[in-house]
Amino acid sequence: MDRFDAFRALDDRRGRPGGRLIEALAAVRADTADSPEVWAPATAAGVGLPAAAALGPASYYADLAAPHGGRHVRICAATACFAAQAGRHLDDVERELGVDADAVSPDGATSLQAVRCLGYCYAGPAALDGDTPCTGPTLAGQLGGREPPRVPEIPVADETGNPVLLGGVVAGEPTWQVWPRMVTTGSADRVQLEVAASGLRGRGGAGFRVAAKWEAAGRAPGTVVVVNGDEGDPGSYADRLLMEAEPEQVLEGLALACFACGAERGVILVRSEYPLALARMREAVGQAYADGHFGPSVHGTDTTLDVEVVQGAGSYVAGEETALIASLEGDRGCARPRPPYPTRRGLWDAPTVVNNVETLASVPWIVSRGGEAYAERGVPGETGTKLVCLSERFARPGAYEVELGTPLVRIVNELGGGLKEGAELSSVQVGGPLGGFLAADALDVPLTSADLAARGAALGHAGLVAFDQRVPPEELLRHIWQFAAAESCGACSPCRVGSRRGLELASAGAPPGPEWGRLGRVLAEASLCAFGRRIPPAVHSLARAYGDRLRGWES
Repeated sequence: MDRFDAFRALDDRRGRPGGRLIEALAAVRADTADSPEVWAPATAAGVGLPAAAALGPASYYADLAAPHGGRHVRICAATACFAAQAGRHLDDVERELGVDADAVSPDGATSLQAVRCLGYCYAGPAALDGDTPCTGPTLAGQLGGREPPRVPEIPVADETGNPVLLGGVVAGEPTWQVWPRMVTTGSADRVQLEVAASGLRGRGGAGFRVAAKWEAAGRAPGTVVVVNGDEGDPGSYADRLLMEAEPEQVLEGLALACFACGAERGVILVRSEYPLALARMREAVGQAYADGHFGPSVHGTDTTLDVEVVQGAGSYVAGEETALIASLEGDRGCARPRPPYPTRRGLWDAPTVVNNVETLASVPWIVSRGGEAYAERGVPGETGTKLVCLSERFARPGAYEVELGTPLVRIVNELGGGLKEGAELSSVQVGGPLGGFLAADALDVPLTSADLAARGAALGHAGLVAFDQRVPPEELLRHIWQFAAAESCGACSPCRVGSRRGLELASAGAPPGPEWGRLGRVLAEASLCAFGRRIPPAVHSLARAYGDRLRGWES
């Protein structure tokens, strides 16, 4: 056996998508509070791998590294839940359960894991008790058994008059109307042309033209389409909404994407923090096979399409497409250098197209009604609609479908109704933890990537987290650095070391000075991926939003 064959055999034992290694590690972790060094080597041996192959992911992914007691509680420590009670909910829950975050009680009965978004940003603070969500001001009482779990539905509203994404949710529009017709009487070229005419861009944050990404794969043999359901931006729950309420729409978009790309295989990764979405997607895939939408001869044609659903293991950076591919291969979810780009060499070296959930959910509407009709919405260069998610601090939190270009001030004041209880708005975080902050008097900006970037923010997943006067800007600054230090994948030194140094300085209350400037330049210029590069702009935008209260940080 030559070296290539040996590596391929190693890959085969590691597991194709579905991550037999990750699944095996997760199964063992669920029953132990021991550190990975104790149990990971034996798990690796059980699937024919060396110890290091298991120790890497077991110590990297949050779900595998965190100890598990008989009762495992995940508490959200992300931005929207932090804003809801200025971070006090974590202390309250620790006292209620008698265990610190990321630890297990001495008797092994209860463990508490701090995670950085559960998708309940509209009703925070939030926790998952096992897979049971608990939310709201009485969170500690719910976890203590004094109150029943509070699990509100996601409020949704369409502001376009003809929804693209929320048709099934708000109007009851049927699904699986486009795919059977296209696979039997249409063509892959037709799907590609309509998506190209629509101007659709990726909704996961990068904003790359979808048709261009599909074209780059070139319909090469073995092409795979991956659905990125690893929505990790605190403040956004659009993908959770679509996967739970409209899984068929997501799957139909995946089928059309596979058709356009000449792919016979689709993989859906759903983050572990979304247990209901995971269950709904798996159920919908099973039903799609039963109804002939997937399988070896789709609707009696010679088209083959196999689809599987994979559970994530807890990592923000694993939402980046190359890191996501690494996680599907059973490795640590770290960003990889590009080129080669995934459309040439991606999952198991096959050409791979990665699209996020909301992106693919738009495709059936585009193919059915035409790309030109979609392009009439939004603004030139950034067409179509977007799901905007408003956090718990708003008077009317929820998910709103709006056209791109809608003024942010209208979304905040008219759709969101300003802040609840008449609280005064201090700032709005747009586009996730590494997006940007805008002051209350700086919201006269259209909801587009270009316009937000010009103001030092980012579109991202379009989550809006509101902050009122109760949250001191110094604590918010420290919160940003806590997130950066906790979620850095560690693949490159600038981000790994820089994020921790930033947290040290912010926690110590260090005044702005030359070291902050040097740190920002290193992170922005030398980080391997956008995670590290976006930290300095996020910090600078916060400083600009709060003016004199953080004077000097913007320099």
